[in-house]
Amino acid sequence: MAEAIRVNFGRPMPVFPLPDAVLLPHSVQPLHILEPRYKQMVSHCLDGAGQIAMASFAGEDWRNQYHGLPPLRPAVCVGQVIQHEPLPDGRHDILLQGICRAKILKVIDPQDERLYRLVKVAPLEAVNNQPPPMLEIRQELRDLLTSPCLSRMRCVETVMDWFDRDDVSTHALLELIGFALLRDSELRYQLLAEANPVRRAGIIKHELTSLDDLVSRADRQPYRSWPKGMSWN
Repeated sequence: MAEAIRVNFGRPMPVFPLPDAVLLPHSVQPLHILEPRYKQMVSHCLDGAGQIAMASFAGEDWRNQYHGLPPLRPAVCVGQVIQHEPLPDGRHDILLQGICRAKILKVIDPQDERLYRLVKVAPLEAVNNQPPPMLEIRQELRDLLTSPCLSRMRCVETVMDWFDRDDVSTHALLELIGFALLRDSELRYQLLAEANPVRRAGIIKHELTSLDDLVSRADRQPYRSWPKGMSWN
């Protein structure tokens, strides 16, 4: 993988909350920035370390509070802006690469001319520790993804290429599989908030096993002979 990027956890960083886009470490998320507060945030970010804490909203009432200060869920992904394209009216297209999972210690509300919030965060995982190789887990995931059902999924071919790369650790592979194949934002948040990589692997294996079973059952349906308008549910 790319050279490690350092995060200064001693300083507050900008926070960008979204309802359904959960970033995971090692993955890359394209973002279109158009609100005034977040246009300012990106401009300030690019003048500094280029790092943003990507967060999600807590509770069900965030829509009614969106233009104010809706509460945030505690787990965030610290991301690095790796590509930036300025657009008219101060808008931005950026690519944000996930660096590490973290937890919010303190939220700092907008102040003076700053329109966006800052957060103080702490790492959820030990910094600079070499993750365990988890070779057995890697093989189990390979077996799942090469099954007759799951191997037909879009994105699986790309995912399988990662298995054969010596520079992609099992730890990173879990993040990439979670981001590429698990689309549910609540499930991705569970992966983000889980500090233990073995338990993250368990979440992913459970979801892939359930999906494999679902596709297998769907394949066994004689759907071509059903009356028009009926489907398996």
